[in-house]
Amino acid sequence: MAEANSTAPWNRLLDEARERFEAAEDFTVSIEEEFSLLDPETLDLVNRFEDVQAAAKGTALEPNLVGELIASEVEIKVGKQASFADVPAAIADRRAELAALLERLGLAFGATGTHPWAHWRDQRIIDTPHYRRNDELLQYVVWRNNTFGIHTHVAIRGADRAVRVTSALRNWLPELLAVSASSPFHEGVDTGLHSARTQVFTRAFPRCGVPDPLQSWDEHAEYVRFLYETGSVDEHTQLWWSVRPHLAFPTVEIRICDAQPDVGEAQSLAALMVSLTARCARALDEGEALPVQPPRLIEENMWRAIRYGLSGDLLDLERGDVLPARARIERLIEWVLPVADEIGATPWLRLPEQNAAERQIARRAEGASLEEIYAEQVRTTVPAPG
Repeated sequence: MAEANSTAPWNRLLDEARERFEAAEDFTVSIEEEFSLLDPETLDLVNRFEDVQAAAKGTALEPNLVGELIASEVEIKVGKQASFADVPAAIADRRAELAALLERLGLAFGATGTHPWAHWRDQRIIDTPHYRRNDELLQYVVWRNNTFGIHTHVAIRGADRAVRVTSALRNWLPELLAVSASSPFHEGVDTGLHSARTQVFTRAFPRCGVPDPLQSWDEHAEYVRFLYETGSVDEHTQLWWSVRPHLAFPTVEIRICDAQPDVGEAQSLAALMVSLTARCARALDEGEALPVQPPRLIEENMWRAIRYGLSGDLLDLERGDVLPARARIERLIEWVLPVADEIGATPWLRLPEQNAAERQIARRAEGASLEEIYAEQVRTTVPAPG
């Protein structure tokens, strides 16, 4: 390992991040949703992000709208919310604001984990220093990443505690993916997967997927420091783990989930992710034993979630049982309920009869075209008025 340099900027970054975690207010929340920008007639992806960004200037949406890799994508943030109780309305409001903005530009938007037929060669990476650098570093890996997700940020007080919450959340990443799976079609192919997005992104990017379990901030900082000192990264966001402590905010960020076409399901998924994060923190506070599974075992469940989503089975890694994914997730919801009540998430905790991947696969089996199926998903992205 390169010799440590106490004056290096990454050491300052780590010190400041630790201070923010120590001062954080537990369980404030933000949600980020990635949407595809579409031609409203053909539903093809369109490279119009810069137009959307310009149109947002001076509106309520401006501080909550950012670019995300390709010019046919936009990310919308709900902003920091004091508790989960404020999140569902914020998700609906942001989607409605985006819909109104895009309508003025003659555009639409979608929210499945992949676009069903668009090809990566037709997408343009946006011209920012961050994405130019990722383009330079990752080449084909980043060019192929035309995917869309939903991320949660939950503030956790205490740097060591945040790292331990991150390690606990690793165990349930496959369950969250199974609930959220929405991307069975990619580049015109019926992939046979429920989450092609995860296969395209998580299986391709470096420093991605299920992280090792860590138990202290010092362990995490040592690894981040190693990456900087060896020239492996030059931005902290180049740790693309499916769950991570975020160094710019005092939050634990869950990044595993496919984007949600249905606004109600986005709200419900956010409730589960936030409740699970808070439940892990409470368990640590109360001395409740939490499993520490090795990545190789979690990856077995991850593959099951990618391939079969909510329709398949998942492993109970503690008992060695194989259970329907729905049963695993129902157990998980039962476990998080005490904290869900506390943070106002319980009314939103529910499993859909079918998730987005299952709906699309069923319609394909009935003979519907990719265009018809995608149009049905797009119609659910904006909440009904009133």
